[in-house]
Amino acid sequence: MIRGLKRMVSVALWPVLLSMLVSPWTLPALADDDALIIYSGRSDKFVKPVMAAFTEKTGIEVKLHSAKSTALLNKLRVEGARTQADLYISNDAGNLQLGSELGLFAPLPEDLVKVIDSKLRAPDNTWVGLSARARVLVVNTGQQRTGFVKSVFDLADPRLEGRLGITHSGNESFIAGATVYMLKAGKERTRRWLEGMRDNVDGQVFNKHSKIVAAVAAGKKDIGLVNHYYIYRHLARHPDAPIRILLPDQGPEGMGVAWNVAGIAVSKYSKRQAQARRLVAFLVSEAGQEIFAKVNREYPTRPGVPADPAIPPVSSYKVADVPMAELARQRDATIDLLESVGMP
Repeated sequence: MIRGLKRMVSVALWPVLLSMLVSPWTLPALADDDALIIYSGRSDKFVKPVMAAFTEKTGIEVKLHSAKSTALLNKLRVEGARTQADLYISNDAGNLQLGSELGLFAPLPEDLVKVIDSKLRAPDNTWVGLSARARVLVVNTGQQRTGFVKSVFDLADPRLEGRLGITHSGNESFIAGATVYMLKAGKERTRRWLEGMRDNVDGQVFNKHSKIVAAVAAGKKDIGLVNHYYIYRHLARHPDAPIRILLPDQGPEGMGVAWNVAGIAVSKYSKRQAQARRLVAFLVSEAGQEIFAKVNREYPTRPGVPADPAIPPVSSYKVADVPMAELARQRDATIDLLESVGMP
């Protein structure tokens, strides 16, 4: 049922579903005409610091209307020219590219976004990535059972039965990661990987990455598949926790670590195009990048901007060579595969 709803939202974006997903009570009242309005799929605590810095620099007020990225994309589509949103932020490149393909966004000038690698933005510059996260493994350092693990595909090994932590397959990061693995290693190998993990967890999955990290730290699980920053959030609170990061699929034959990006787009219906572009320009500037990425210990997408020193330097490991736009283009194929396997 959940997977079926997810498919309808990502493909059809039905107005009826919108009324269920984003009711008048889920978002605050609309702001006045002097402020930029952002439909934000990220937690306010990760967005507000950089928006405050932008307002201080420019005097332009920003109002956040926060909800789930997919629900907000539904809202944008259904509202069409009636929308009061000037910009859209998502924590998933798949949603951003889907919005582009639905014709919801205005192209950004090449001179504005060229500082960001072309693989981390839309081919037509209708969205741009602001921060990146890596799909990595968190390992309990007090056990010896996972020494053989070098790749995400090793998570399918029966030796990890009952000892593996993963999120449910409806998680956006799970879908994005599976898409990268399918593109790099092929559908059949990815299918076998999913089947092995399905058997290893026996229906016991987590609804949050933070809970996986906590379970590994407590010794309830030996290893888990998570976004990198959850490990460092946990260590910031519990510096003696018996966990470490494992960067999978390295070496000459490795496909590299899967990445996903959070990013921003300007609504094509915005009446404040110039102000909206000023915000995007600030977010891709060195100052904006440093604030946006460090708040959540993600990687800046602008080269040369340092990441939080606690996380592995991006130059220290291989990243899978997959353009972020493919996370949307291949999303339905990934969901088909997840459903055929019966992933929980």
